[in-house]
Amino acid sequence: MKVLTVTGYKPIEMSIFKPNDKKIVYIKEAIKKRLVSFIEEGLEWVLLSGQMGVELWTGEVILDLKEEYDIKIGIIPPFLNQESRWPEHYQATFEEMVLQADFHQPLYQDEYKGPFQFKARDRWLIEKSEACLVLLDEEYPGSTRFFLEEAKKFNEKKGYPIYTITPLDLEDTVQELQLNNPDYWNND
Repeated sequence: MKVLTVTGYKPIEMSIFKPNDKKIVYIKEAIKKRLVSFIEEGLEWVLLSGQMGVELWTGEVILDLKEEYDIKIGIIPPFLNQESRWPEHYQATFEEMVLQADFHQPLYQDEYKGPFQFKARDRWLIEKSEACLVLLDEEYPGSTRFFLEEAKKFNEKKGYPIYTITPLDLEDTVQELQLNNPDYWNND
């Protein structure tokens, strides 16, 4: 696999309300772990729409991984100025990521017109990638359900692999990071 789409929850869907929430560290580490294994197997491109949450954090992870690996990032928002109504810190992160992206182009060269733009975005990202990685809990798919439904349809037709990062994967990452932290073992 050379091209992977990554998506997942928005921050509010994970009860994350601040940009320095500790949960983000664990989420980014779980994403990094999966991406590194894909990169070591030949992954060259990661596609994102750049939405708040998992996609922005993935972008940050990839920008860090670029120091060590030959990995490219493509950001394809559904429309122009997708970030215009986001909190300032997410806008700044998005703008920084766009500046460092290997490819950036909104799917529609216009502002938001309707939900059809999100559906077209999902379809485009799926058709342009060879697999996807989705952070979600299948019992509570939230906004990821639309992407997941489209990916499952494509999987039935073309055998499109759908990889996931689940709450259990996140718990494993938390435990692993805690156990590897020497301060964790101090009872002070």
